[in-house]
Amino acid sequence: MINLSDTEEILAIIIAVAIIMGFAFSTYREIQTTLSEERAKQKEKKETEDKVKTLISYLDAKKELIDAVNKAKKNQKNRKI
Repeated sequence: MINLSDTEEILAIIIAVAIIMGFAFSTYREIQTTLSEERAKQKEKKETEDKVKTLISYLDAKKELIDAVNKAKKNQKNRKI
């Protein structure tokens, strides 16, 4: 086994701790990035759902309007006969 002096052992421990801290920090940053991406996806999904609900209500209103126009035309046609 290699015999290290006290200063070399301390230096090796400091380097090992620095490597572990760097790994922990990079993992923390990755988690933060992933969480922010997921929040953005959830926000975009909610916005898309709101747009779809608005579009559905618009289409329903348009259908009702078309039905009312068709009914009025039919009533007008029946009055002429």
